[in-house]
Amino acid sequence: GHVQLPSPQNVTLLSKDFDMILTWTPGEGSPPDVTYTVRYKSQERTDKWIKVPHCKNIHRTSCNLTCVLPNFFVKVQARVKAVSGAFQSPWVESQFRIYYLDVELAPPVLNVNVKENLIHVNASFPLATCVESLSWMYDLNLWEAGSEDKKQYECNFRKNTVTIDTTALRGNYCLSARSSFQSLDFKYSKFSQPLCVLLNHKG
Repeated sequence: GHVQLPSPQNVTLLSKDFDMILTWTPGEGSPPDVTYTVRYKSQERTDKWIKVPHCKNIHRTSCNLTCVLPNFFVKVQARVKAVSGAFQSPWVESQFRIYYLDVELAPPVLNVNVKENLIHVNASFPLATCVESLSWMYDLNLWEAGSEDKKQYECNFRKNTVTIDTTALRGNYCLSARSSFQSLDFKYSKFSQPLCVLLNHKG
């Protein structure tokens, strides 16, 4: 009879840190030389599974689909099969996902430039180039170290610099930011690790 390879298990289309990734685990008893091939389809064309050139005969157990998605606003589904020599497993399909609705954000990385009486803050995002054009925003918090009283600067466009007048501030101040994105409602990342600076330090 025809020998089939064990199918990949736990096939999941997930969103993490702005990326849409298909992940899976090897089927039980898979040979050591097993490779995987991934395809996807979108709701625009449900009859056609499309090849993913960078995820053909790969050894790893994930495939980043972000920049092959034809449209960030329609449902997509992916599938994967195992291949070893002349043998292959059946395809295993993921659930459907929509990047726009399901995207999970990562905190931005803050770049802080302290001038005499000003702080200039901008945020860089770990984005794939294909999603840079979407309207990512960030919220910024500023507070005195040890205090719970945070000043908020909300809804800044990703490329915009926030300028804070520090004339009246003295001491150790901390900054932290989170990414945000408006789909049906607002989505947020966690806040970034605080970055602290000494202000108007007369030393």
